[in-house]
Amino acid sequence: MPPEKRLMMQSRLASRLKALHLDSYKQYIDYVFSGKDANNNEIIMMIDAMTTNLTEFFREPQHFEFMRNVVLPGYAQQGRGKIKLWSAGCSTGQEPYTLSMVMSEYIRQNPLSSIRDYSVLATDISTKVLDKAASAIYPMDAVTGIPKQIMHQYFLKGKDPAKPAVRLKQEIRDRVNFMRLNFMDDDYGFRDTMQIIFCRNVLIYFDKQNQEKVITQFLRYLEPGGYLFLGHSETIFGMTLPFKTVAPTVFQRI
Repeated sequence: MPPEKRLMMQSRLASRLKALHLDSYKQYIDYVFSGKDANNNEIIMMIDAMTTNLTEFFREPQHFEFMRNVVLPGYAQQGRGKIKLWSAGCSTGQEPYTLSMVMSEYIRQNPLSSIRDYSVLATDISTKVLDKAASAIYPMDAVTGIPKQIMHQYFLKGKDPAKPAVRLKQEIRDRVNFMRLNFMDDDYGFRDTMQIIFCRNVLIYFDKQNQEKVITQFLRYLEPGGYLFLGHSETIFGMTLPFKTVAPTVFQRI
């Protein structure tokens, strides 16, 4: 963290000092890294307090259009039956649920396509946002920009008028599996090979060396010909990685 983030860090960690009845940040750091917390629960709590989570449904819509118009038809031409997707850095769940809706719509609108099945892995380092994501419940203002047809097809309205909210339908929720993951781990804990990986607006928090390290890790889980989607301000330019650019911030493994 750069020095200008000091006040933000103090503010976000103040609640942890209070919860543990500690008087200073030095005491807190000594406790976190002392080994006294056998299950490393406090490290998880610290990460939850420190992480920033900003997301929305159908964010950067050109990526989903490229999926519908190029990626999925390409896999259908290959006779692919199932597509496996990974939302890496899924935050509170809007991105993986959007992927699930895009896949469901494609299958529904293309009954003759070979693609009839899909699954979405959704990972994040924060247990707090994963719990929120798994509930699939969102305030009404989080879905104001979604087309009415999509709302009707995939969302249920809450019954409490005092707290207007929506929930994704079971058919969309069942296709998404959530898992806690730290990109700095040497082993990500699963062996599936994906056709599509979304990792958007996450790598901006890493230096270039660690950005390349993370994307190199992704290569273990992305099949040749598979697609990597990054955020609008992210790039792999200058990295020696087996990708070609196929659209703005969309890369295909070669």
